[in-house]
Amino acid sequence: MELIKKIKESETKANEIIEQAKAEAVKQAEKGRENRLAATNEAAQQRKQAIEAAVAEAHSQASAEVDKLKAQAQQNRQQLRDKTGSRMATAAAKVMDYLRG
Repeated sequence: MELIKKIKESETKANEIIEQAKAEAVKQAEKGRENRLAATNEAAQQRKQAIEAAVAEAHSQASAEVDKLKAQAQQNRQQLRDKTGSRMATAAAKVMDYLRG
């Protein structure tokens, strides 16, 4: 009788241990899933920030390049005006002389 009672108690304890182990395994699996999700979200956030930083840098560089090209174009226009200014006066004088006779 006593032996049967001890066997049943041992079986009950074994079943409790098994249930606890299953519950712990489920908790660990859920925790792992949450950790992977958090890591994925963090990676996505970092990727988004890197893209935004690259876009901002490209915009800044493009803006600087535009300003540089505008200044260069202005300089080229001024040089062309300087070159042609004296020629235009000479050409206008020749045309006037021609028209006068």
